[in-house]
Amino acid sequence: MKTIFNEVRRFPEFDKDFKKLAKRFKTLNDDIETFINKQLKLAHKLGVDNKGVFHISELGIEISKIYKAKKFACKALKGRGAMSGIRIIYAYYENEDVMEFIEIYFKGDKANEDKKRIIKYYS
Repeated sequence: MKTIFNEVRRFPEFDKDFKKLAKRFKTLNDDIETFINKQLKLAHKLGVDNKGVFHISELGIEISKIYKAKKFACKALKGRGAMSGIRIIYAYYENEDVMEFIEIYFKGDKANEDKKRIIKYYS
């Protein structure tokens, strides 16, 4: 599959989170492809702010910008649309055009991102 970014990386913890969620939400593999090609393209390639992606600024990380995606359409969560409750934390390196997926979680399971994990990778 052709990607719109130079590279899309997934940290081992992200893959672990993803596998767990994919058992519950069977459409997750397709949903993440759609998310990359639609939501992330809108936010980072076309500069469109549809209020679905937020920069997490309070981490004190300079290397790249860390984002939280709140709009993630999951077909397995019928009737919830883009506000499915699935959250993705990722870094975007604008100059290299590289996406790094750090964490994925369901809001019903935990309230917020794992700041310790993010800081571990980027400090």
